[in-house]
Amino acid sequence: MVGKNDPAERHREREKRLRGRLPKAVWALGLTSLLMDASSEAIHSLLPLFLTTSLGASATIVGLVEGLGEAVAAVFKLVGGATSDRLPRRKPVVVLGYGLAAFSKPLFALAASVSAVIAARLIDRTGKGLRGAARDALIADLVAPANRGAAFGLRQSLDTLGALIGPLAATGLMLLFAGDIRSVYGIAVIPAALAVLVLIRYVHEPARRPAHPVPPARPHVPRGAAWRDDLVALPAAFWITLSGGVLLTMARIGESFLLLAAEDLGVAAAAIPLAYVLMNSVYATSAWPAGRLADRWGAAHLLVFGALLLAIADLLLGMARGTLMLGFGIAIWGLHMGLTQSLMMALVARTLPAGRRGIGFGIFHMSLGLAALAGGIGGGMMWDSGGAILAYPVAAGLALTSAILFLLPARIKEIS
Repeated sequence: MVGKNDPAERHREREKRLRGRLPKAVWALGLTSLLMDASSEAIHSLLPLFLTTSLGASATIVGLVEGLGEAVAAVFKLVGGATSDRLPRRKPVVVLGYGLAAFSKPLFALAASVSAVIAARLIDRTGKGLRGAARDALIADLVAPANRGAAFGLRQSLDTLGALIGPLAATGLMLLFAGDIRSVYGIAVIPAALAVLVLIRYVHEPARRPAHPVPPARPHVPRGAAWRDDLVALPAAFWITLSGGVLLTMARIGESFLLLAAEDLGVAAAAIPLAYVLMNSVYATSAWPAGRLADRWGAAHLLVFGALLLAIADLLLGMARGTLMLGFGIAIWGLHMGLTQSLMMALVARTLPAGRRGIGFGIFHMSLGLAALAGGIGGGMMWDSGGAILAYPVAAGLALTSAILFLLPARIKEIS
């Protein structure tokens, strides 16, 4: 008979008590994400229109701006994640990332050329990159393994709620300011500043021992040796999940093309941000429930379903000839986001040893960002050549391939 003093029994009892109880710091990180995304999406929901109508850019340039920004974010996610592994606390890296993003917001309002927009976008995405992997690793540090799906899902839902509020605010402000995009961009600075204040004031992190400091007695060790050791130590399940995430990201070709599809169908300029509102409303309401389901059933099969939904959404968007089919495709696109984004983070967390979560998340985010760059440029070139009818069916094929990859590691060992 198993007694109460049995270590395995005590562990199960502790997991049972902790299930569903999330630290206040996770909620504060979610609120920080909400405020920053409200600011970012108020800007980004009008950015394709700003580039094409105010600055005369092509769809290829729109894809380049989005993809290049995500690629820069990806590189700095690796830097930020790996750096946070080697510091006593991850929070300073997260604060720096959010601070840079807040600094970039006024630059969009002042931009007078495509190059100025690109510069603002790169500063913004540099900040996003520095904070992303470090923040995800911090969440994984703060919660028990049994709650990681819920924790990542909560943060993603609050983040996406901000992405819902931002375009709604942009629509109202466009009407208030008679279509003056620069005035809308000026107002968007406010929630970005509030996000940094919430992060500094309410996110508390206990100190921990850095994972892999270089021993003082071995000064001759090459600087890259620790990085190579980290890469070798990452398990095969991580790399398979990474491959599926790369293809899934390329299959999205970029959220900006949802707005271009609306513009091509004749949607009024002030109403174009509502495409983001629809997508993010579905995304926000599905991410947290999906995370909780993944905690019970496992993330892999839900990820497969999400990839299949993206393939369906891509086909609908490619064939859309009216706003009803466009709206249906955008809604399914948002549901696929809810079923994939936070679940990929939870799945990655289960494949990574605790001391290598920062660099693991950094590699994952960097790879997804490079995939976003490839998808954005490729999608833009196809769009300029044949429009949505060419770009989206090709993307659907990539989504189907990613579904197969997510099935391969059917039983990924969970590492606490």
